[in-house]
Amino acid sequence: MDLDFPAFDGPLAQRGIGVIAPFDLALERELWRWVPMEVSLHLARTPYEPVPVSMEMAHLVSNNLHLAAATRDVLHVEPEVVAYLCTSGSFVNGVDHERSLCKAICDAGAPDAVTTSGALAEVLRRLDLRRVSVITPYDADLTAKLHDFLTELNVDTVSSDHLGLGGGIWRVSYRTIAERILAADHPDAEAIFVSCTNLPTYDLVEPLENALGKPVLTANQLTMWACLKRMALPIVGPGKWLREV
Repeated sequence: MDLDFPAFDGPLAQRGIGVIAPFDLALERELWRWVPMEVSLHLARTPYEPVPVSMEMAHLVSNNLHLAAATRDVLHVEPEVVAYLCTSGSFVNGVDHERSLCKAICDAGAPDAVTTSGALAEVLRRLDLRRVSVITPYDADLTAKLHDFLTELNVDTVSSDHLGLGGGIWRVSYRTIAERILAADHPDAEAIFVSCTNLPTYDLVEPLENALGKPVLTANQLTMWACLKRMALPIVGPGKWLREV
């Protein structure tokens, strides 16, 4: 076989995102669907904690020391940004603590940092959204902390629903999630936020936006959008608001 090797340019140049995920994340495949072909995701996880999904777990997985250690675990592959991929862990202590999580990641050596709740705040400002409906897989107490976080952002939660799950969130069916999103909508809501990076939502975004006529914001979608924005790359995947911004 006679091959002209100089004709091969090699693989597409890789650009990386470091992802710090809670120990129970099971949706890596969904994350990859939100990024373009040249982007690689490099995952690290917070230490295992033998507790159910709860307020306690949100506090445990958002420990600044754990985030710093996980950041150092992915730095050797030179990510352009490091994301803390956890909604509850990034909202449970409020807006100031969310900022401290980004600082901890950058202080550990990351060139830039994003959190899921920080990405939510960015999009709410970018789209000038002041009234939202929310749905979470959490219990009532942890869901109330999301309401508090939104209040700090001067955003009203006009309706809310929660599934009350203590684990196995990635196993919830699309049908169940879609039904609960539709039920959680409110005429005054300008958008719907679906919380939790472990809740499968990718294939629901477009049909639900078409049905409801408003943005459906999901945790993984927002986090990847914020990372790619910092890399000057377009996000791929469904979401009318993505094309607008």
